[in-house]
Amino acid sequence: MSDRIEVLLGGAAVLGNSIKTEMDLYNLSKQGIPKIALVKFIKNIGTSMRAMAKILHVTERTLQRKKDTDLLSENVSEHVIQIAEVYMRGNQVFNTNEDFVAWMETSNLALANKQPKNMLSSRYGVQLILDELGRIEHGVFS
Repeated sequence: MSDRIEVLLGGAAVLGNSIKTEMDLYNLSKQGIPKIALVKFIKNIGTSMRAMAKILHVTERTLQRKKDTDLLSENVSEHVIQIAEVYMRGNQVFNTNEDFVAWMETSNLALANKQPKNMLSSRYGVQLILDELGRIEHGVFS
């Protein structure tokens, strides 16, 4: 699982280390991910810097000013890793990125008729999405 998140974030060369365990993710979030990992992630999930900045509660300009090698803050890094986990799990559950993205853009009764993509700005929202993906994976529909 963790190695797939590594790929979404640009790989071990971009991150500086390989991700094999949950502890590696924890350590990565504490040290901060380099801005280039965020850029690669944005490209891999097909969104924009503006949309990601809004989700992460930072200004687009703040992100643009950083050099590719600058490390993001602990809070922003942790949030990016959590969103990467959502995309990794979603692609596993739906088998294709296209199907997962369509699900993310569709109002979901189990999520109070909200589009999952609009819940990514909150860590609680991320957890609700992960929980719903788990239910879908196991055929338990709410």
